[in-house]
Amino acid sequence: LVKHFETDRGPYITNAVICLLYTSLFLEVEQRPGGDGNDELALQRGGHGSAMVRRAQRRHLRQGPALIAGADEFIAPLPFTNPGMGVSMPAQPAPEPPRTPEGTETRMIIDISCYPTQVVDLAWQHDGDPFTGEKLLAMMDKPYYVNGKPRRIDKAFIQPPQGNTIYTWTDGELTGMQSIDAYMAYTLALTRQHPDRFIGCFVYNPRCGVKNGVEAIERYVKEYGFKMVQFQANMHAYRPDRALDWVRPALDKCAELGVLVKVHTGDGPYSIPSEWAPMVNAYPTVPFIMAHFGVQTGGVYCFEPYQMAVEKANVYCESGWCLQSRIVEFAKVLPKHKILFGSDTPPNEPGMWLRLLEVLCTNPPQGLNLDED
Repeated sequence: LVKHFETDRGPYITNAVICLLYTSLFLEVEQRPGGDGNDELALQRGGHGSAMVRRAQRRHLRQGPALIAGADEFIAPLPFTNPGMGVSMPAQPAPEPPRTPEGTETRMIIDISCYPTQVVDLAWQHDGDPFTGEKLLAMMDKPYYVNGKPRRIDKAFIQPPQGNTIYTWTDGELTGMQSIDAYMAYTLALTRQHPDRFIGCFVYNPRCGVKNGVEAIERYVKEYGFKMVQFQANMHAYRPDRALDWVRPALDKCAELGVLVKVHTGDGPYSIPSEWAPMVNAYPTVPFIMAHFGVQTGGVYCFEPYQMAVEKANVYCESGWCLQSRIVEFAKVLPKHKILFGSDTPPNEPGMWLRLLEVLCTNPPQGLNLDED
């Protein structure tokens, strides 16, 4: 699963799911003939600067269907519509986006932040019934219109709502490990039921016990095929730059396993983006995703993730919650693969954040006249 590859910044570790980080919002997958178990997976980024290629031996891939169909595929970002087409928002519902037949090219939109649940979030008591996996799938299939073409959200990283991961009196007599498995149970079940649509994200809560959490990270990655670990320092009440005995063991394990790390940002006092700077510096091989671009109800810290992503090869920014004009401003400087689509749903509706990125394809001054790559 994990291999080194060379860039102008030197070698660092990544994994198969890192294709997200090189292709920004849209991916194109082209099937190649299969072979023996040593066939390679080549990931290539085009468009900006020299291409970067990583090859991961097939024997290292676990649960390939969670992100890609298998090891015998070529993945590269390519435009999927005519770049000259304008934005179209039809008044009438359109038919479901056409599915690509198996064995032909597939273009994907991947959402890195979704929270399906069978229990309403205990911290954010939203109205209505629980936002189940079935509701999320229906929302992912809407369709959405991107530059005039009907699209769906093909895959989503899913995790439990943050309010349901707090180790409190609601756990009753559960031990820390039992509590972890209890709050991760629905997410795990959904990844097993829909491996072609859902990718697992494990939520690390050190208050369930650091040793328990680290052991769970390894189990959920190795046995269940999870590809990402999230740290929610504000909800779990610790400072990531001070609670080193809590944070470092988990990041050591993430570095060992080569998984993505997503950190909640935008709330004080424990989720100000710059509080993660010491860990970003200490773990250069770990890809850090600054969730929400540093914007939440607690503040607008979007310039901090932006500057960190400019200066550090291992820092990426989730698009959701960022101000539209700032996305345009930041995209002028940031390599495009540094801005990742994430809707943070619920509470957010994914279409508005797709529109946030679609604006980049429009003409200045509102957009940058980018192609859909």
